[in-house]
Amino acid sequence: MTQLSFELPGGETVRTTVNTLLNAGYAGRSQAEVAAHVAELAQLGVPAPTVTPCLYPVAPYLALQTGEVPVQHERTSGEAEWALVITEAGVLLTVACDHTDRALEVHGVAWSKQAGPDVLGRQAWRLDEVADRVDRLTLTAWVIGVDGVEQLIQQGTMGDLLTPAYWLERLRADGLAEPGTVLLSGTIPMKPGVDQFADAWRVELGDPDTGARISCAYTVRRLPAPVG
Repeated sequence: MTQLSFELPGGETVRTTVNTLLNAGYAGRSQAEVAAHVAELAQLGVPAPTVTPCLYPVAPYLALQTGEVPVQHERTSGEAEWALVITEAGVLLTVACDHTDRALEVHGVAWSKQAGPDVLGRQAWRLDEVADRVDRLTLTAWVIGVDGVEQLIQQGTMGDLLTPAYWLERLRADGLAEPGTVLLSGTIPMKPGVDQFADAWRVELGDPDTGARISCAYTVRRLPAPVG
């Protein structure tokens, strides 16, 4: 199993072993907008979910704190997300990037989530310490293309997505609100005209009240072509 380590404000370090890893999907606060997004994706060949929001269990070893993501082809991309990490020391909030296989996505969203890692930040906040302003926390992503120029691709707030409280309630109902569970939030829309199939991703979770920021960043490395 994967062990994650998070530095908290003040220098405390919290470690946890991931036993359950969950990716939320179609998790916008406005489910009317989610329905419109599902219809758009259906036109691109992505199978529509039977219910929203969705929750996709993936292998726990896909939770990584890494600076490099190896991929098998050029049609993969990240998604700016926040993550809940349940530990023996309490519930933590951090930044995450769900790297997804877009070619596989048209055959099944759950399959595409299993084909790439969930990259998490190395810092975190205690959820109860930011709970009073959680909707104002900002979520921003940038990509770096072949020209080496960083471009803004996603920008929003946690208020655009279903709340941590909502997902904790779901986890409790399913018997999963226990140490070792990590849940990624689902993502916010990408800006049109920005190439998501980039050479690098950077995602930031920001607290406008304090100026504090948590980030994760990685390069995308294309694996050699298969033999045979």
